[in-house]
Amino acid sequence: MENKTKVHMDQLLSPAGHPVTVLRFEGDIASASRDTVLGVYKRLPTESSKLILLDFSKVGYINSSGITLVIQLLMEAYQSARKIYAFGLSPHFIKVFRVAGITKYAGLFQNEADALTAL
Repeated sequence: MENKTKVHMDQLLSPAGHPVTVLRFEGDIASASRDTVLGVYKRLPTESSKLILLDFSKVGYINSSGITLVIQLLMEAYQSARKIYAFGLSPHFIKVFRVAGITKYAGLFQNEADALTAL
C-alpha cells in the first residue's frame, strides 16, 4: 500500500545568509504524488525561492514515476534559474539519482546541515 505524499515548506537562512526554501517530503513519491509534489513547487514565489532544498529524509519509497516527477521539478527549476539541492536520500536512491542524471541539476548532500553550509 502506498503511503500518501505530504510536503511541508520551511523558509530558512543558510549560514552565509541566503534565503532557502525547504520542501520536506514525507511518505512515498509515485505517480499519485504529482499534484502534491509539483503543486507545492509551482506555488513557490519566484523571487524569494531561488535556492530550494529538497528533504527526502522522511520518504519511504520513490518509484519510477516518482523519479520522473522529481526530474520534472528539477527541469522546471533549471529553466527558471533556480538552484536545487537535496538531502536525506538513502544510498540506493543516491545511486538511482546519479544514474538518472539528476545530479546535473541538483546537488546531493547527506544531511540538512551539510546542504545549508554549501549554500
